[in-house]
Amino acid sequence: MLLGAVFGYHIQNIFLAIILAILCHYFLDLFPHVEYNIDNITSGNWKKSLPDFLKVFLDFGIGILFIFLFSKNQPMIYICSLIAIVPDGFTLISYASKNKWLAKHDHIHGGIIHYLTKQKKFPLFWRIFTQVSSVIICLLWLR
Repeated sequence: MLLGAVFGYHIQNIFLAIILAILCHYFLDLFPHVEYNIDNITSGNWKKSLPDFLKVFLDFGIGILFIFLFSKNQPMIYICSLIAIVPDGFTLISYASKNKWLAKHDHIHGGIIHYLTKQKKFPLFWRIFTQVSSVIICLLWLR
């Protein structure tokens, strides 16, 4: 979300900002990072999935709060921040809908792009470091 917001703030061409916002999601997924467990959602265990959805919405809320606190709050910033999380939204919807097109996206997003970092066992320190570093850099760019 934060890198998408950065593109929304700095790129004057709306179409380019939107394209970069969605591509930045896949780019950042190439780096090792911490993923929280949403197994109840992925397995379709809806009766036990409330904690998983709370994690997702808490993550979303913190991202919006950071954007609100650190940016000039222009509409394009929020549009691009939301566009940047569309790939994860597609993944969540694919678990619920079993849509074949979304399943293909999930294979590319989760099966190929995430696989590049999941195939190696990166220490927790480096997964947290890359995530915290990207947050700090994005917040500095939003200022």
